[in-house]
Amino acid sequence: MRFGPLGEEGQQRIRESRVLICGCGALGSVIANTLARAGVGHLRIVDRDFLEWNNLQRQVLFTEADVTAGIPKAVAAKSHLEQINSEIEIEALVANVSAQNIGELIDSVDCIVDGTDNFETRFLLNDAAVKNNIPWVYGGCLGSEGQTMTILPDETPCLHCLMQAGPPPPGTTPTCDSAGILSSIINVIASIQALEAIKIVSGNRDKTSRVLQIFDLWDNQVRQVNLDQLLEGKQCPTCNHHQFDWWTGKQGSQSAILCGRNAVQLAFSSDARIDLEELGNKLSSLGNVSVNPFLLKAEIEEFEITVFADGRAIIKGTEDEVVARNIYAKYIGN
Repeated sequence: MRFGPLGEEGQQRIRESRVLICGCGALGSVIANTLARAGVGHLRIVDRDFLEWNNLQRQVLFTEADVTAGIPKAVAAKSHLEQINSEIEIEALVANVSAQNIGELIDSVDCIVDGTDNFETRFLLNDAAVKNNIPWVYGGCLGSEGQTMTILPDETPCLHCLMQAGPPPPGTTPTCDSAGILSSIINVIASIQALEAIKIVSGNRDKTSRVLQIFDLWDNQVRQVNLDQLLEGKQCPTCNHHQFDWWTGKQGSQSAILCGRNAVQLAFSSDARIDLEELGNKLSSLGNVSVNPFLLKAEIEEFEITVFADGRAIIKGTEDEVVARNIYAKYIGN
């Protein structure tokens, strides 16, 4: 409140705000930590994944104990954040962000912040934000470079304006596996994203960045790209023609290669639930199996299979979707 541009009124608005954080890995954990300490009244954190040892290099909210416990990132984040700020509300949702649930996820939120690791989900968030007039903050990092952009529907260019051809095809861009990632760039980009969200929910959206900000910490480069020209011509399918193909499910797949994991996630549109204990008993004779209330993990053949209660699975040991689907059908069922 002592910071003049915020003051008591701005802090009160922050306290009354609701923010959705999509993804609670590298970017998302820094964002969630910052917004919780800033006093955002309601944080809705959604993440599809569980913790692994290599996450600790850059996912600052978590500990070795969290990895050992084998719990999902969203659940671990909620536990830590409640110890940081017990006066705010924190929702932890273990789910894959998809066209089937995005409407529920964005319900009643004032701002969306991007902590995801793939462009298909980002284009879905972009559709949801523009269609429902919700500000959102894009961010992404790879190697020593990161970039961020704030999208205010009807005021600024959207992500589709920036990437007019849509998400890059699989295999055409570097990944965490091939390029690695430095933790420092995560903290820079996530901190900017968090502050942009604070500007929005505190009633200071006029102070948000109207440029694409790009940082390369290794080569000591900072660039700002003016986006005004993207508004000229008004050719964006999302902003100008209101084509929301990711929102409707016309675009986007049900599988994804996970960055830095040598793993494929398989998701399904069915609402069927899986009895994890029963599945664990079924698989126990085939390999090492562990079960907790959130997920089942099985080491079978050369694969590590993680199954969530909604039927979603992560098959580690391959980046081939066909192989992953065959493993799922063989051990989990169709």
